[in-house]
Parts: sequence; C-alpha cells; structure tokens
Amino acid sequence: MDEPDLMPERSATAELRHVRTSRVMRAGHRRSKLRLYHFILGGRPVSLSTSTRPGRSSVAVRWLAALSAPALVATLLVATPGAATGLTPVVSTLTSANPSDTTPHAQNGDVKAFAEIGDTIYAGGSFTSVKSPGAATWTARNYLFAYDRATGALKTSFAPVLDGAVHALAVNPDGKLIAGGNFKTVNGVSRKNLVALDPATGATVGSWVGRSDGGQVRRTIVRGNHLYIAGAFHWVNGTSHSLLARLNATTGAIDPTFQIDASVARTSTELVWGLDVSPDNGTLVAVGNFTVVNGQSRNQVVMVELDGTPAVADWSTQRYVHPCSSASFPFYARDVDFADGGSYFVIVADGGRASGAYCDTIARFETDTRGSAIDGTWVNHTGHDSVTSVEVADNVVYVAGHFRWLNNTNGNDSAGPGAIDRYGYGALDPINGMPLAWNPQRTGAPAGTTNWGPIVWELWRGSTGIHAGFDNDGTGGEYHGRMALFPLAGGRVVPAVNAPQTVPGYLYIGGRDGQLTRVPFDGAATLGTPSVVSQPNLTGAGAAFAVHNKLYWSKVDGGLQTTSSLHISTFTGGTVGASWLGSGYNDWYNTATMSGAFYLDGRMYYTKAGQNTLYYRYLEPDGYTIGASEFTVPSQGVSWGSVRGMTWAGGRIVYGTYSLLGPGNLWAVPFDGTAVDGAAAVQLATGTRDTDWDSPTLFYATS
Repeated sequence: MDEPDLMPERSATAELRHVRTSRVMRAGHRRSKLRLYHFILGGRPVSLSTSTRPGRSSVAVRWLAALSAPALVATLLVATPGAATGLTPVVSTLTSANPSDTTPHAQNGDVKAFAEIGDTIYAGGSFTSVKSPGAATWTARNYLFAYDRATGALKTSFAPVLDGAVHALAVNPDGKLIAGGNFKTVNGVSRKNLVALDPATGATVGSWVGRSDGGQVRRTIVRGNHLYIAGAFHWVNGTSHSLLARLNATTGAIDPTFQIDASVARTSTELVWGLDVSPDNGTLVAVGNFTVVNGQSRNQVVMVELDGTPAVADWSTQRYVHPCSSASFPFYARDVDFADGGSYFVIVADGGRASGAYCDTIARFETDTRGSAIDGTWVNHTGHDSVTSVEVADNVVYVAGHFRWLNNTNGNDSAGPGAIDRYGYGALDPINGMPLAWNPQRTGAPAGTTNWGPIVWELWRGSTGIHAGFDNDGTGGEYHGRMALFPLAGGRVVPAVNAPQTVPGYLYIGGRDGQLTRVPFDGAATLGTPSVVSQPNLTGAGAAFAVHNKLYWSKVDGGLQTTSSLHISTFTGGTVGASWLGSGYNDWYNTATMSGAFYLDGRMYYTKAGQNTLYYRYLEPDGYTIGASEFTVPSQGVSWGSVRGMTWAGGRIVYGTYSLLGPGNLWAVPFDGTAVDGAAAVQLATGTRDTDWDSPTLFYATS
C-alpha cells in the first residue's frame, strides 16, 4: 500500500487502540457529568462534588452538564454558513502532541495563566504547592511561581506573597510582571486584584498605581503601552469602569479615553470572562456574562474599535443570545483569541447543545466584517461538550476543554456520524475548522490524582510552544500536574495543499476499470487529443478529485453495491498509486451518492444524481477527514441532477452531463466559491464514443 506523505501522528493500529480506550474514557466522562460542577472565580482550591457550596464572598458560577436531553441528531444540515471569505489553504506549524518532560507540576487547585520574561516562565492559578520535574517533595507556592524555561527548575528568588488566586498575567514594556486575579493583598500590602511585580524577586512595584477596587480581574492584555483588563470589577483606580478598562501599562494610570462599560448579566453575576485585542491594537473582542455595552444590546460578545476614541463597533451576532440546553450555565461564550495577523478571531463556548445557538462550539469570525446577525465563517460542534480555552497561533486553532469529540454536528452527548475522537484537546485548520491530526488527550493521571476535570483554563503560546493550564493531572498519557507544554520541537509543518491551480494540464475521464482517458486541456476552451492510460490501481471508481499530489476517489467493491467509501491514492506523473482509507474518519460517509466531486479551499463540492443542487462539506487533507455537516451553494441555471463528473480548473467548474441519447458533453461555468450563475455556462466539447464525458470519474491534474 502506498503511504501518504503526510501521515497522522498515530498509526492505524494506535488509532484503533485509541478508539477502544476512548469508549472507556467516555463512560467516566458520563459519570463525571452527574456531578454539580462549581467553578469558583477566585479563592482557594475546592472539591468538585454535589455537596460543595461556594465559600467566602467570591462570585460562584455553577456548572451542570446536562443529565439527559432529547436526541438532536441532524444527518443533514442544509444551510449556508457565514459569507464567503475567499479563504485559501495556509501553511500551519503544529507543536508536538507529546508534552515536554521539563515542566513543573502543581499539586492542587489549577493553573490559569502564563507569562514569559527572558528564560523564565511564570504560572498563576489557585494552587498552593508545586515541584520541579523529577523532584521528590513539594514546595509551598501560593497562587504564583516562576521556573526556568529550559529545565523546569523553580526560581526560588521569585517569592511574592498573595492572598488569593491569580487569573491573568502579562508583561509591560518595562519588563515588569502584571498579575490580575482575586486577591486583596500582595506582599502584605493592599493591592486589590491587580499588581505589578519585580520579575526577579516578586517584590511589589510601588510606583505602579493600577488597582481593581471593585472586583476580580480575569484577563490582562498588553498591546504597546496599553494594558487592557477584564473581569467582574466596577471600579478601577477609584473611577467607574464596568467589567472593562484600559490603563497605561508602564505606570498603571487609568486611560480616561477608554470608557467601554459592559453590564446587565443574563443571569447570576455580570462579568467579562474572555478578552483579546488584535495585534495591531485596532480591535478588541470580549466575551462573558453581559447583555448591554455602552447602552447597546450585545449579548455575551462585544467588538470594540480602538482607533481614535474607543467605541462599540457596528458588529453583533445572534448566535450567543438564545439559552443553551443546560440552564446552569449563566453564559456560554468562554474564550476568544485573535489570529497572529489579526484578520480573524475564534470564540469557544460551552452550555449544552441548543438549536440556533453556538453552544458547545468553536466558531471563526472575520475581524473586518460589520453589521448585525453575523454568523461564523465556520463552526465546529462538539455534540454537547464544553470548550473552555482557545489559542490561535502559527495558523493553527488550538482548543481545549471538557469535550470528547470534534466535528460532531450529528451527535448529542454521543458520537454522531463524522465525529472525530479528541479527548480534551484539539487543533483545527483555520480555513474550515476541521481537526488536524493532533491528538494528545487529557489522560495519564496516576492513581490517587485527578484524572479528569471540567476546565482547561488556559492555552497560551510561549516562545517554545503552547502552554496549557488545567485542573487535572494527566496530559498526553503522562503525569502532568495541572500544567503542560506542547513544544514546537518535535512538531511538524502542515503544508498548504489545494486543487491543482495552474494550467495547462489534463482532464482525466473514467471508463473501464483499470484505465483512464487523458485529455490535454489549456484551462480555457482548447482540448487536445485523448489517449487511454492504464491505471491498474483504479477499480470500482466513482467520483474523483485531485488534491495536491493525491487522488481522492469513491470506491465501490462490486458494481451492484449502493455504498462506498472515500479512498486516497498518490497521483504523480499521471499514475494512480495503491489506495488507502486514510485515518478511518471518512468511512462513515457514503460516497456512492456522489455523481461528481472536486476539492477547493478546504471544501469538497459534489453533486448527487437526480438532485438539482450543488453541495459541499469541509474536507481536511491532514487526516483525510470529511465534515459532518452538509451545505448547499447558491446556484441557478445549471441542472446539477444531470451532472456526471466535475472538476475545477482555471476558475471554473468543468463538468460532464448525462444523456439518454448518447455520449455526454463537457461544460464549464465560472465559480469563485460563493455562487453559480448558469447564464455564464459554456459547452467545451461534444461527447463521442471514444470520449464520453458522462462519467463521475472526472478530474483535472497538471500531469
């Protein structure tokens, strides 16, 4: 069997072993969902059990995973997602899925935040003791500690004393460490919820004047000399600021030009839980428990334009307005992160599945879009599991939380058709939201430690990889106490692959088993002399399409079968190699229904015999997985039900047609990824006995 040049990180045997293991883990997950989760916004570690009650005066938000719900299985989602964006494949750099062995461990509580200065990593959270990798004993460290980036050794000279949890860390232009959280004193002096620390000793920077007088600071973001903060506060530096504020990052002085106030909780206590600012300091997006911002309706999500005097942007979405299936989630938009270039951002959510709302999803939005009722460019559904953190870095969308599957549109607290096993961690292709072949899992906790918890609090890109902070003791099948690093070292580059983009080339038509007819094609209107090419590896072929140096094709084992699966072969020099089924995440899809297909920009477009519609699903070449949702392309003037074979070349859909009266003809119609207007269709060739265009096996290639 020919092996692909981009193999998933686990072998087929390992993948099957993972599927079996996942079934066991899912049972534990279901049992864990019977507990009433208490997720404390600040304070000391608490036990997660049905008898737990919020302590002290801190705000508590109760998490309750749905115990049962009516089945909501959609085998067909006929809809058009957000407006076409012209997205094209990008080169992605994935970290290793094998966590580093040189990171410290926290014994209890959780890790919520990271920062990096020079060769030092800082970690904050609700823990009270930590240790270096390989150390035999624990060292008391309440809420914040530092360690050597290369070795994981604790930096004992850094010893601040805080009386409450750290939720957020940032570094200001002077190289000072900014900490936000739920504390009242630092180093014995009043410093409510916000403080600047000396990065070497942890001493308080007395001249830094920032204070969150009225409540917890959940997020801190530095852009230039601006420090943006978000949380549950209503006063900053003695001035009124509701849930959002901007300070001078160097001095801590309040910026009076930034007066963006979020308020009016959906239920429970109002707060901003997630925050990010675009790299160019031009756009802010915040998510959390609010419904009004500066007097305008903004339910859970708000965009703020920062150029000039900051103002609420003309941007809103209805997808976080409706309640989710579990009423125990006061809000469900949990985290947000901008891409490195700032052109888009991704929001993740929990809440329990609900129709019309982005509960338990990951969704991409374009930064420059404006208007109301904005939908995501793409949406990935977990099928009723929580996503709590997101980090977009190096053209990869990393997500983490309390989920068991991704690409699970058709599942409801179970794996539906198309679901891909991803136990707590996933990495998505930014152009279509499909999972890449990266699957570390939240497993490996030793006996006597915490095997599984509801939250991955933080994913954060440091200089050497993606740091994760969480509430359990296993990652990647290994012991990692409450924190881990997925290193860039040992990772891989995922190339940008697409349909063949250059002309001239060749149109290939299927005929008898084991052969193809090869026709030179200039990409416009000129066809050359056809020739028959022997292809012994191509038998029982239906719809086929080329992606880079691969041929994807529907294989039917026997002409009378009504089901088939998507096979992949190498295709180089005009030769079809031996086929394989990929990772096993596409064999659920019956490709025999397709009468023609092509791939373009992360999507598999196809037709079905007798159905006058052009369909598409997302398709991920890194793992060969097919999207669980089916969409339709706006179209008029083309009889898609009579199409037999189609491809994409030179900016047009090139397709053959079925005819009862004789050989099929060849047509072409312009296609830019948004819609099809049949008024522009032209006939390229008339079919003959030797060149019959009536074949689902029609594809374009450059060799």
